[in-house]
Amino acid sequence: MNNNIIYEGEKVTERERTLIFINFIISCIASSMLTTALTTALPPIMTEFKIDFNTGQWLTSGFSLFIAIITPLSAYLITSIKTKKLYCLALLFFIIGLTICACSPNFWIMMLGRIIQGCGNGLITAMGQVIILTIYPPEKRGTVMGWFGLSLGFAPIIAPTLAGLLVDYIAFGGITLAVGNMGKYKFLSFQVLILLIIGIISIVLFVKRQLHLKIPFLDVRVLKDSQLSISIVSIVLVQLFLYGSTIIFPIYVQELKKESATISGLVILPGSLLMALISPIAGKIYDKFGIKYLLLISSVVIIITNLSLFFININASIWIVAMIQAFRCLALGLIFTPMITWGMTNVPKTKTSDATALLNSIRNVGGAIGSALFVSIMTGVANTIGSKKENPKMYGFNFVFLTMTIFSFILLFFVKLNIEFI
Repeated sequence: MNNNIIYEGEKVTERERTLIFINFIISCIASSMLTTALTTALPPIMTEFKIDFNTGQWLTSGFSLFIAIITPLSAYLITSIKTKKLYCLALLFFIIGLTICACSPNFWIMMLGRIIQGCGNGLITAMGQVIILTIYPPEKRGTVMGWFGLSLGFAPIIAPTLAGLLVDYIAFGGITLAVGNMGKYKFLSFQVLILLIIGIISIVLFVKRQLHLKIPFLDVRVLKDSQLSISIVSIVLVQLFLYGSTIIFPIYVQELKKESATISGLVILPGSLLMALISPIAGKIYDKFGIKYLLLISSVVIIITNLSLFFININASIWIVAMIQAFRCLALGLIFTPMITWGMTNVPKTKTSDATALLNSIRNVGGAIGSALFVSIMTGVANTIGSKKENPKMYGFNFVFLTMTIFSFILLFFVKLNIEFI
């Protein structure tokens, strides 16, 4: 692998292309599984390290935030460092982080390991997308991105199932500031608002600076492409729903339904399998019919399933919940990788790394926000209800999916726009 493949259009043989593709698929599956693997293990981690849920969820949201931080750097690093060296460096970060987490004696050491893992994960994912979109012709990109979606979508979903088994039969060690504090402070509190304002001002200054540079660190002008912008918003919503539910379901199963971590993982398993099956098929459907009907069907199913979970009560069978979650994952998998491919269609090859960095960075911020925001909603509603009603966390669970239902209508709105390029 060398940078000429990306920047000078150097052709690769079919064998080389296949080997590169398989290499990145395996790497992305391994790194992506660690994104959500600790969600099922949160209850025992909280007990072992004597921390509350709002602190524990940092292991997921903090991991996603550091992926989001490192991803914009990938656009610069890909152009500055030989691809092979950068790939090996990313794997090294991932392995070091994994080792630290496996041996961590306390929460903060484990958090350090998760941060290092996040750096490796961000580089691997960004490099994978840039290289795959570059070495394959446009007519094959939908299909190969569908298979690539197995690592980005399926691996994080099936990870909690495997983690549940490890937690019950081995230990959680075998699995291996505004957003993070949303669960601890009210969203409109001074602590959160001041950090959000600082963050927004920093982003504005960064964008303004990049627009005035002849050779920008990250070319944000690619966002002028409406197709890419709609794609990014859609993928953020998908990530929001995916990561939000992944961290909420273990709490529902283990704390509300009093089931084991293994059962918690099995509740998510049917959705994992359906998401795995639909990703490559969705890529082929996109190649043949385009994005509009995929977006329409998935939006409707996402709205219906989110609304169904809003009406679930404490007496409902967890397997009914598992079935609803399975259809949610089917709809999310139907749109995830086709939306990425569609958004990158009009981006010039020389700007692929910039567009990919922006997409992945914003996508992972969405994942981090999803984890923290929905934990905040669940705990906030439960605390507000308090002892007034039985099982206050159940009301928090329901309200989480009501919020997701409202957000889901944004996807449906994109279909109704009836813009020429859709």
